[in-house]
Amino acid sequence: QLQASGGGLVQAGDSLRLSCAASVRGSSVYAMAWFRQAPGKEREFVAACTWNGGRTDYGDSVKGRFAISRDIAKNTVYLQMNSLKPEDTAVYYCASRAALTIVRNRSGYNNWGQGTLVTVSS
Repeated sequence: QLQASGGGLVQAGDSLRLSCAASVRGSSVYAMAWFRQAPGKEREFVAACTWNGGRTDYGDSVKGRFAISRDIAKNTVYLQMNSLKPEDTAVYYCASRAALTIVRNRSGYNNWGQGTLVTVSS
């Protein structure tokens, strides 16, 4: 199970950190990702990291502003979001897959959290 938290209402230019606590049964090796979905839009890939955080990948719209990291001991993955823009407004979901590799397509992840809302005002 994945539990996302940390969303809220912020102003453009502000920072916010999302957390996703994972309690995954079975394999302890799993890749983690963040996706987001704005009203009326498709769910979009935001960021992903391998099980030890050694490799990361970012969507083009957030590259250079967002950073994904994980604390293996706490089974938690974070999404640090800086220089937020109104277009970053969305429900953010964390997801996991029992694999060493990371992918951008949402079908590659079989475990999803409930989502946390981020609203960025201009």
